[in-house]
Amino acid sequence: MSAKHNAATTIRVSVKTRDRLAKIARQEGRNMTEVLNDAITDYEQKLFWQTVNEQIERTQREDPEGWADYLAERELVLGPKSRTRQIAPEWEGLIAYPEEKE
Repeated sequence: MSAKHNAATTIRVSVKTRDRLAKIARQEGRNMTEVLNDAITDYEQKLFWQTVNEQIERTQREDPEGWADYLAERELVLGPKSRTRQIAPEWEGLIAYPEEKE
């Protein structure tokens, strides 16, 4: 890894934010940089999946025929969806599923 990747800098955050970050780091036995890096990675993943979901919704709305073609091709590759719902025994009776439309 180059020296540039190992270089450190200072950023301004509120005292409250610094204290929250320090508390998490202390609880997990890690340094604040590691906690912050993980938080940024999680946020980047959240943004990625948000974009994917928006693109799916846009395709469904703007190109329903293309979306239907995608679903048909997906079923050819993966097989049909399972017709059963399996949940952990401790959740039995606690979840009510809406009627599936055929």
